[in-house]
Amino acid sequence: MAETALGRSLRLYSSAMREDDVQIRLTINNTQGLPAIYNAAIEAAATDPAILVFIHDDVWLADFFWAQRIHAALEQFDVVGIAGNTRRVPGQPAWHSTTLSFEPDAEHLSGSVGRGRDMPCDEVDLYGPSEQECKLLDGLMLVADSETLLARGVRFDERFGFDFHDLDFCRQAELAGLKMGTWALSVIHEGGRRYGSESWRDGYDRYLQKYGEKAGHDMPVTHVYAQ
Repeated sequence: MAETALGRSLRLYSSAMREDDVQIRLTINNTQGLPAIYNAAIEAAATDPAILVFIHDDVWLADFFWAQRIHAALEQFDVVGIAGNTRRVPGQPAWHSTTLSFEPDAEHLSGSVGRGRDMPCDEVDLYGPSEQECKLLDGLMLVADSETLLARGVRFDERFGFDFHDLDFCRQAELAGLKMGTWALSVIHEGGRRYGSESWRDGYDRYLQKYGEKAGHDMPVTHVYAQ
């Protein structure tokens, strides 16, 4: 954990964080999918309510005031992300694109994400204005109050290992009547995209089957190569 992007950034802020403000739930040598880990955190919060921050370990929190911003965001939205899409179409293969060529759905995107392996980052993906209500959020970082998720029965679907857990979670949140949106929060993502990998295709198949949808065709799924 200490040498991951998340670990390095939390170490930077450790002197300003009290133990009762931020508690880290760490899974080492994990063999479970993210949904199982995230669901365990939700269930644990049944007796210890908390604001839950579901975040990948290759994300650097580059915002000195991230904790305060999260509190402010949850006054407006039930589920908060750093980037998202204000619409969703059937068969959508990614939060930011409606087709398999992965052309950005530019007019409907919101938020921003830094890219690189250090701070300052190499580049910033500026998708659109933040503080927009969204249908889909980027799973790099999702924030919600545990009491809200427990009260509405919202969980991550454990049929998804990594890919599509975020899209499905957003759909479950929408079905439960939760309001989702983006917030201005500076983060840097060190990792790349996984589109076209075998696990991604498997996740896409599961996602389409669950919702009875067809792929967002502008090319065959078999022509989506790992990126």
